[in-house]
Amino acid sequence: MTLKNKLLAQRIYLFLGALFITSLVVSNLIFQKFFYWHPIDVEIFGSKLFEISVGILPYPITFLITDLISEIYGKKRANDIVIAGIFASVFSLFIILIANEAPATSWSYVNNEMFTTVFGNSVIAVFASMITYLFAQFVDIQIYHFWKRLTNGRKLWLRNNFSTWFSQFVDTFTILILLCSFGIIPWENFKGLLVSGFLFKVLIAALDTPFLYLGVYLFRKRFNLKINEEIELL
Repeated sequence: MTLKNKLLAQRIYLFLGALFITSLVVSNLIFQKFFYWHPIDVEIFGSKLFEISVGILPYPITFLITDLISEIYGKKRANDIVIAGIFASVFSLFIILIANEAPATSWSYVNNEMFTTVFGNSVIAVFASMITYLFAQFVDIQIYHFWKRLTNGRKLWLRNNFSTWFSQFVDTFTILILLCSFGIIPWENFKGLLVSGFLFKVLIAALDTPFLYLGVYLFRKRFNLKINEEIELL
């Protein structure tokens, strides 16, 4: 690969990393708002199906990006992005803590109580999310590369969906356990949110498969990559 192409690949990797980190941090900050997506009116364990947090909306993007990076740049580069995401989460947590302690002026549109209500629980959420996210993402990458080795780089749909489904269940189950334990979500909502959250993520994983195929196709065409060939960055 020419130096020009390697520089372009490096730049694309940085942009993918930026999208990944933004999606992760934003999902931690907006998680307290819940909405009801109702393609079908079904109730499970006392909760409406797809009664879920808005924080779940950007989260599947992170798994799509790590799968794309795993496929094109390799396992090490995918792990690097995960570690960068953890650093960004810790840093955002630090900023929230400082901002929450800073006293609001008398004319501030957002007073102390409102800010704490909206962002105060983010401290717990970011902590809980970091633990579950770290585990789920590494599980996703490990399973993805297991299937990649097993299929010799073929059957992209198989490793994309299997790795994401398993890791998303781990993520959904663990974070709900932590949030219920901290009293942020009532325990009676646990089962319903677990089923809704996991089914929603499975649906999104299935829908994002064509986008992964498109991304891999564009990379292979632009950088003349063979099946199972990865880009080595500078």
